[in-house]
Amino acid sequence: MSGATLALALSRIANKKVAVVEAFAESAQHPGFDSRAIALSLGSVQLLRDYGLWDDLSGNATSINSIEVSDKGHFAQTGFNAQQLGKELLGSVVELADAGVMFREQLQKDPNIDFFCPDSISGIVQHQDYIEAELESGIRLSGLLMVAADGANSKVAELIHNPKSLDDFKQHAVIANIELDKPHDNRAYERFTAHGPVALLPMTHNRMSLVWCMSEATLEKTLQWNKEQFLAELQQQFGWRLGRFNKVGELASYPLQLHKRDRLIHHRIAFVGNAAQTLHPIAGQGFNLGVRDVATLVEVVAKHTDCGEYTCLASYRDNRTADREATCAMTSGLVRIFSNDWLPMVAARNLGLAIFDMVPFIQGPVKNRSLGQV
Repeated sequence: MSGATLALALSRIANKKVAVVEAFAESAQHPGFDSRAIALSLGSVQLLRDYGLWDDLSGNATSINSIEVSDKGHFAQTGFNAQQLGKELLGSVVELADAGVMFREQLQKDPNIDFFCPDSISGIVQHQDYIEAELESGIRLSGLLMVAADGANSKVAELIHNPKSLDDFKQHAVIANIELDKPHDNRAYERFTAHGPVALLPMTHNRMSLVWCMSEATLEKTLQWNKEQFLAELQQQFGWRLGRFNKVGELASYPLQLHKRDRLIHHRIAFVGNAAQTLHPIAGQGFNLGVRDVATLVEVVAKHTDCGEYTCLASYRDNRTADREATCAMTSGLVRIFSNDWLPMVAARNLGLAIFDMVPFIQGPVKNRSLGQV
């Protein structure tokens, strides 16, 4: 999504000619109940609106109007809602299948965009004044700038030898969709448990998108449960705030690691989204950080005739550094604080949750980052 957003924004805002290379053709079958979802912050929603993309996404989106954060087995909890902050919403949940269809339609009909799919990059040649890419199909492309938006295992990074640092959290995420027996009222939840954080995001048709973080040992046990056992254990860990969990869809899991590309820019190459950094999902910041990468790159590219020259790319790098470092540090810190059973740490984090609502100077930065307004 980061790459498609960037391509359309560069066309519409900066009036640039763009070639998009996409490795995977669209699936003809919608996943239905099991459609995966992503949470967009209010800041991301506003940027998509600025790029003329939100109207086509919003029809299948579910707004987040309030957020509740709690720690299982302890008294403290906190949260906030859109009305308190004077906002229309805190964010929105979009199903990836619906978003994929919309983005492909927009890419294919944009006169400034050439869409190569399915295809992938097999070679890169960096010249002083331009850059060339060779595709698996044999097609050769050239331009002033190449943007890598090809995920944590970026082929572009591999070809130009741009390594990444890796912080392994020793956790896995289990993802699934849950059906409720009562309305979710557009509320999102983050609950910290002994097994790991549980996040539930509101979706269409009274479903919740679940992300449950856990150790590898717990994962092995979890994947052996039948669906009734899974729902019972999830209910035990989460509680009854949402009533009874009626149904769970297909489970999927993936390891949780922080990937940070050593360099955000290279000669006539920039990295955005998960190709630049991949975060732990604990605070839902990953895609939203990538959208801010996109917004910054669009802004600096629009100001330069040669959008691949060093001054343009250095401006992108310098403007992204503070937000990138702060967001990576915040998410990694939350993982370590809320995945720690050491008694003094448990006491400290519960005190922090308890006083959050009473200390405005703490609330501001946390809420602003949650809203994507940094």
